[in-house]
Amino acid sequence: MSKSMKTLAIAGAMTAALAAHTTPAAAETKEKCYGVSLAGQNDCKAGAGTTCAGSSTADYQGNAWTLVDKGTCTEIELPAMADGTERKGSLEPLERDLPA
Repeated sequence: MSKSMKTLAIAGAMTAALAAHTTPAAAETKEKCYGVSLAGQNDCKAGAGTTCAGSSTADYQGNAWTLVDKGTCTEIELPAMADGTERKGSLEPLERDLPA
């Protein structure tokens, strides 16, 4: 097995182990917040044609989400868009900041 294959296998095993240790109570204190993560730092879902975690390609990509503390999504401070429009997180996918 090549070194890169071993690295991928270890990373996959660690991800599975961490996921197995998430308690239902902990999951209930978090919620999906769309449009708040930097490129490559989303938790999952980044639109059609992408895989999952770390696959967003634009900062604040509207269809990529990150888990945040429940009730904080729309309160996260984000920089304004280029035209000066305020940028906010959302509990639903957004049509803004999508990659070209």
